[in-house]
Parts: sequence; C-alpha cells; structure tokens
Amino acid sequence: MSNLILGIDVGGTGIKGAIIDTVTGELISERVKIPTPPPATPNQVLEVVSQLVEILEYEGSKIGIGFPAVVKDGICCTASNIDKSWIGVDVNKLFSEGLKKDCKVLNDADAAGIAELNFGNIANSQGITILLTLGTGIGSAMFLQDQLIPNTEFGHLKFNGTIAEKYTSNKVRETKDLSYKVWGSRLSEYLSHLEMIFSPSAFILGGGVSKKLHKYEQYLKIDTPIYAATKLNNAGIIGAAKYMSQA
Repeated sequence: MSNLILGIDVGGTGIKGAIIDTVTGELISERVKIPTPPPATPNQVLEVVSQLVEILEYEGSKIGIGFPAVVKDGICCTASNIDKSWIGVDVNKLFSEGLKKDCKVLNDADAAGIAELNFGNIANSQGITILLTLGTGIGSAMFLQDQLIPNTEFGHLKFNGTIAEKYTSNKVRETKDLSYKVWGSRLSEYLSHLEMIFSPSAFILGGGVSKKLHKYEQYLKIDTPIYAATKLNNAGIIGAAKYMSQA
C-alpha cells in the first residue's frame, strides 16, 4: 500500500525506525532501535539504517528520514550531535543510492513537528507554536499557524553562559543526575527565554522525557500553555514518513 512508508529517526544516541500508516499516523510494525554507531559517519549511519530496513522487512519504495542537523535542499549544513563529516553531504542522494529507494531527509525536530501538525496538538493552532525535542540535544520546530518554519535551532541559542542544550537537554539531566525539580527549573528558565522572544501560543515537548511531563510540569513557571507531544518519542518517525508521503 502506497500509504505505508518507513520512517527513520536518526538521533545522537539511537537510530529508530518503523513502518507508518501515513493516513492515520499509526505504527503498523514494531519500532526497532539500534544504537548510533561511534563515530556516526555517513557510511556507519547508512549501515545501521540498512539494518533497520532489513529487520523490518520493508519492501516499499519510499523512506522518510529525520536527521539531527539543518538540512537545506537535501544538503546537511550542520553537525552538532552527529559526526562533522556529514557537513556538505547530499543526504537525500546518499540514502537513496545506498538503500536503493527514494529517500527524503529533513531536520529531526521538524519531522516531530509534522507529526504533531497532522496527528496532534498543532493543527488549527493560532499564532506561533514551538515544539522542542528534549534528548541528546534540544531540537526545535516552529509553526506559524499551520505553516512550518524549517530548520530552527533554538537548542543552540546562547543561554546561561553556554548554549541551551548544554544546560537543559535530557542528556544533561541524566549525565549530571539532576532531580526533576532542578532540571525542571532549568527548563523553565529556558522556556521563559523563548516565551519572551517569540510570545508563542503553546509549547509542545517531545522526546523520550515528554512522557514524564507529570514529573516536572509543576516546576515550569511560565504563562504559555505546555503540552506533551501526542506521539511522544515516536513523533520523529511518524513525521518523517508523513513528510515523505507529501514529497
């Protein structure tokens, strides 16, 4: 069926994939995750994605891939949570030729945002909505009403003497063994900063820690409404597949 497309989410610590029904946004296969190889070079990552295709026995012709970088016109332009050798690589060409399928690559947080736009809390929203994926780093997707403004990098904003993702990503919480109270207070500072700059209508939090919002939402002292991503940690996979279906 043409609406069944493999979605891949390349992260700093893991590479996930599942076959998605792009009409409903539901996973129609198991979700498979393989650790991101060190170093996460193009050939190494391509090999892992090839393994996912094989494990999932995917026989379709299209794959959507969320990637932890700015991707402009199919070219990888940054590499903060992936190997620097990706910069300048035509990622659409690399994956399409390596997997012998039609592949389209986009920023991973933008992919999560597309999932929320089509199957979650962003549809028909007014004003600006900001989605943040809290993981190894902090990815961001911004929507003006229903329109994606691609390749925002709010996790790299200078903040509190460093950059935001080195202060309040989920990796920082885990590495420094921060309590949810301490980490939630840090996240609140960061959200307050974004609130001041953009005056959004809503924040949506994605990534694995989004399913634990109840543990830290009491420490988020801002006026803007905050929601967990409807698709939680599957949003990137689902959005990548949906993006491919619309390409």
